[in-house]
Amino acid sequence: MKYKTCVSIAEGTPSKIKQVLKIALKKSDFAEIRFDFLNADQVPETIELIKKDLKRTVCTLRPKSEGGEFIGSEKERISILKLIAEYSPYLLDVELDTLRKNPSLARYLKNTNTKLLVSWHDFKKTPSTAELKNKMDQMSRFSSNIKIVSTAKSTDDSTRMLELYGKKGKCNLISFAMGDLGRISRILCLYLGSPYTYVSLGKAIAPGQFSVDEIKKIANLKK
Repeated sequence: MKYKTCVSIAEGTPSKIKQVLKIALKKSDFAEIRFDFLNADQVPETIELIKKDLKRTVCTLRPKSEGGEFIGSEKERISILKLIAEYSPYLLDVELDTLRKNPSLARYLKNTNTKLLVSWHDFKKTPSTAELKNKMDQMSRFSSNIKIVSTAKSTDDSTRMLELYGKKGKCNLISFAMGDLGRISRILCLYLGSPYTYVSLGKAIAPGQFSVDEIKKIANLKK
């Protein structure tokens, strides 16, 4: 079995994203573009610059309320998400709350056959197993691709996130815990069926994130 990685890219200009993406896709199976690190008016240019690589790209436009950097209006963010969807990326990451609050967006993404990754993050703690399972069930109504991430305050929290793989049913689940106490879950999730794990090229984009080179050494991955 071959384990896969996805390099998170958070750059502030279209040209820099294109440059870093080229490097990332040489070292990793996939890359995640954090479009929220750009100014909103830079997104169309960026998509055009990287459109040939979008089949291996997870596109994310995270608002401040979800731990991201996008500071525009929600109406503006929804329109940008729809624009990105038109380019048929490998996955378009959209938050559970965004889909629940915007049923018209959910319908649009379904009607355009956009490959949707429904995401949910808890940046303060790890909920109970019952809460996590309930959240996973809600997410699966929108897509079979689910990303559910918590913050580990103990090793038990990491274990709880990994136990979700035994409850995922037919979903393509990405589940792990952030933070130093969650680092091990970023590796173990690969052995439990996660389609990939998120990594950086160097400096971590998220708490506890490994670099692509570290993961390859630890998991003995070969490109």
